[in-house]
Amino acid sequence: MLYRVSIFAFALTAIIAPASAATVPAITAFEQTFAKVNDYTVLVHAHEVLGDQTQDRVYRYMFKRPHMVKTQILSGPGTGGGGVWTGGDTVSGHQGGILSFIHLKVGLHDGRATSLRGYTIPDGILQNQVGKYTTMKGTLSERNGPVIGGQATTLVELKVADGAGEPGETRAVIYFSKATHLPVAQVRWAGDKIVSQEFWTDMQTNTGLKDSDF
Repeated sequence: MLYRVSIFAFALTAIIAPASAATVPAITAFEQTFAKVNDYTVLVHAHEVLGDQTQDRVYRYMFKRPHMVKTQILSGPGTGGGGVWTGGDTVSGHQGGILSFIHLKVGLHDGRATSLRGYTIPDGILQNQVGKYTTMKGTLSERNGPVIGGQATTLVELKVADGAGEPGETRAVIYFSKATHLPVAQVRWAGDKIVSQEFWTDMQTNTGLKDSDF
């Protein structure tokens, strides 16, 4: 099931800063919280658009510091496939369906290891998702967001400087839970068209994952 959220406009005063030079309180709170996270598991409900193609998937995502990631496609194209990344420029994994018994090692940016828009496995790590908001050139702002999945949120918006983001992307919004300070949703646009949307659910932190789990 693909989660969706209506994007509301809020008339509250926003905290605004140049993204290349500063951050906002919601991101600072995330960084402080995530510094105490050794591992996590989460379901990622992802919708992507590229030209006239769309892709809807649900992933199970596992992360352990410093850079161990395991993903499994639970629904959508490639169901049953998955990959493991432990740093470097290769991914170990297998495709879904009748090819699931064949294990492969491919380049990080190989189409078999990326999503429709070319997002890689390490792109999905929470600190990498959030980090783009402070490293990408543009204008960053923060204000109250909608309730998502029963959680009050803070909305952080990045208006991307020309040519600074992923191809065609002009704006990105990420929603942080006010209770946990972790992200619960993200939407990215090219002009007025949504090109990617993620919802993070069933987040569990510090579960005691071991290296052998990857």
